[in-house]
Amino acid sequence: MNTRTSEGIAQAAREAVEAALWAPSIHNTQPWSFAVSGDEISLRADPDRRLRVSDPTGRQMIISCGAALFNVRITLMALGYEPEVRRLPNPEGPMLLATVRVRPGREPGEHTRLLYGEVQRRRTHRAGFTALPMPDPLTDALVREAAAEGAHLAPVRSEAPARVLAALTGAAQDVQAQDRQFVLELTRWARPPGSVRRDGVPVAGYPTDPRRTYPQHFASRDYSRGHEWGAAPEERVSTSTGLVALLSTPGDAREDWLTAGEGLQRMLLHASAYGVSVAFHTQALEMCELREFIRRHLCSGEAPQMIMRMGFVLDESESVRRTPSDVLE
Repeated sequence: MNTRTSEGIAQAAREAVEAALWAPSIHNTQPWSFAVSGDEISLRADPDRRLRVSDPTGRQMIISCGAALFNVRITLMALGYEPEVRRLPNPEGPMLLATVRVRPGREPGEHTRLLYGEVQRRRTHRAGFTALPMPDPLTDALVREAAAEGAHLAPVRSEAPARVLAALTGAAQDVQAQDRQFVLELTRWARPPGSVRRDGVPVAGYPTDPRRTYPQHFASRDYSRGHEWGAAPEERVSTSTGLVALLSTPGDAREDWLTAGEGLQRMLLHASAYGVSVAFHTQALEMCELREFIRRHLCSGEAPQMIMRMGFVLDESESVRRTPSDVLE
């Protein structure tokens, strides 16, 4: 129960920023910064953490920030406040993505508490899944969660389009692996054993030798860079592709990217609450020609924002986050 005093509002704002740090981001770059002034939280993209080779437009950076924005919102609601959000409030300040005022709210409902409870528990998966299938009612619920934020989650239940997405992912991965600039950029965010950094992908966050998954195999990033780093794969039980899905938006402007991030995080938290893990495959979406092919042939003309696989795992991977003092201006 919040007291709605200035001290209570300030504490809620701090907790909201702390929760935002647990949002997913490409290579765990955490490309955001925050400022708190009175009852207002400002969210800015951090251009120094943008992937200049694979994300020249900043699309993935803004999607990541959209996920952080959802964490701010759900935290404030769970604390009994109402987030008053202005998205892209300053056209002349493109890095300012949103402001959130902390307003008096109501007691949180069960669903709000459910999502909030997964903020720090959700993890990104980077390997295969067990053979346990995704229940249709749960998949339908994830579609509704994304739609509640204006995004479109489309499960790929037919073999042919799933096979096409797997092939495009593999093709993009092979091309990027031969591009020195791509490789150097990935290397920057792949942490070696013993690293004390609080960003990037930790050694325990990916398998040592990714095993082929069935019926479709989606190529993984080479975070180990040829070294025998990473976690031992669960090769006997985790060889399923899982359920392939596409996240898209009607448009492809900055506001759409922010929407994609908010919808993505909402459905990820719901998935986590029911034991579902998600693996991301953005390689094909980082190449203009392949992304356009996916838009035209697999997304009914909508802009594809994320390719993912969903399923159940035995052990969650590890993750690290920076501290609030690292991101507060």
